[in-house]
Amino acid sequence: MADPESVARSIGLDLLAAAPKTRAQLADAMSRRGVPETAANAVLDRFGEVGLVDDAAFATSWVQSRQRVRGLAPRALVNELRERGVAEPLIADAVATIDHDEIEAAARELVLRKARATTGLPTAVRMRRLVGMLNRKGYSGELAVRVVREVLGEETSQFLDP
Repeated sequence: MADPESVARSIGLDLLAAAPKTRAQLADAMSRRGVPETAANAVLDRFGEVGLVDDAAFATSWVQSRQRVRGLAPRALVNELRERGVAEPLIADAVATIDHDEIEAAARELVLRKARATTGLPTAVRMRRLVGMLNRKGYSGELAVRVVREVLGEETSQFLDP
């Protein structure tokens, strides 16, 4: 039978080769494969020492990437990081790197992109769909309503300006 630490190391390195993972994700994978907790912890401690596993760096990178690419709001990002087993203080630090202007700009960009698909629909329907889309991405109701109103108001004013 193979040494449990060798099995844990192999599992961890295979998973890390595919994509960055949190310590909790690696521990879960090792546990599912029957690796004893002591062996898993020894390997994960070593991975941390050599920089293969760094939950703080993972959280910061995750927040920047998901906010930029998918336009997710802090609330959604917090939930995603919790699901991946990142500790609350690390989540708070990572989410704090996003400033309010970036959040609002991302919401506006999402609305501008999605608003084209609702052209021709009644304003109330457009409003409901666009606000709902922002809420699903983790934006507060207040911000969602304000941004959607601004974007729809700008569309209307384009037609009224001579």
